[in-house]
Amino acid sequence: MSFYPQPGEWQCGPFALKHALIMHGLLVAEKDIARIAGTHWWNGTNEIQLGKAARAFNCDFLMIRKYDSEHARKELNGFLRDRIPTLLCVDEWEHWLVVVKQEKGKYILLDSEDPAVLTIVTWPQLRNRWAYHRQDEYDKDTIHTVYDLHPVVPRFRVKTQANVSIDRARYLRRKSNRALAHSWDEYLEDLLAICKARTPLSENVFSLGEFFRRHEEMILDQIDYWHGKLNRREASVILRNMHLVADTYGLVIHQEDEKRAIAGIATLLTIWAAGKYGASSIYDGERK
Repeated sequence: MSFYPQPGEWQCGPFALKHALIMHGLLVAEKDIARIAGTHWWNGTNEIQLGKAARAFNCDFLMIRKYDSEHARKELNGFLRDRIPTLLCVDEWEHWLVVVKQEKGKYILLDSEDPAVLTIVTWPQLRNRWAYHRQDEYDKDTIHTVYDLHPVVPRFRVKTQANVSIDRARYLRRKSNRALAHSWDEYLEDLLAICKARTPLSENVFSLGEFFRRHEEMILDQIDYWHGKLNRREASVILRNMHLVADTYGLVIHQEDEKRAIAGIATLLTIWAAGKYGASSIYDGERK
């Protein structure tokens, strides 16, 4: 799950589709996509197989071909403006990746061959990788350049749409933040049990950043008291990671859920602290 490199060369298709689905708030393991698609180590996954897997998760997998790079760019930009992640088969149809954002003339990719997965490239860099040179079937001396794109369009109303910016991509590319990237799905899944997506009709809500401004010190104090050896700096990093994930998906806390959110965040942080530092048994009557 989450943003980590593919372990085998043939797994790029399921990883690319997984990354597209998480942009729509769908948490799907690449192994499940590979199973549905029928991915094999000897030939990977083609667009027909990926389309089958996308439909299994209630998404359409469009198949669009352009013969001019500027036309291809405009088509891609149009889908990205609508926040539709788009799979491309690059490197002469050898590798799948997904484009999730165009910002300030640059493109944010989720490329499972890259150690950091999140990648920022210019248009010329993307164009050069995207172009496929196909020999004419009737005239072997004629080479056609094609640009295939496969937008992943949800058939449902998306509640938690990711908004990945260049700043956030650069942040996640840092080695110090790889743990967050690798655990992205876990953070999102836990936060979805506590927070809700902001909508135009949302009232009396506040961001997770505001929630932590109000309650972070109290939560850390309480867990430190319970646990006895909490590293507050490391605990604050976990809360900061939660804040980033929540902001990426526009998650907020409703005022009436504030106490429930305190309990939920405190419980998650307590479980993390017990796993990180260990915990002694309590209420068992033993004296130490």
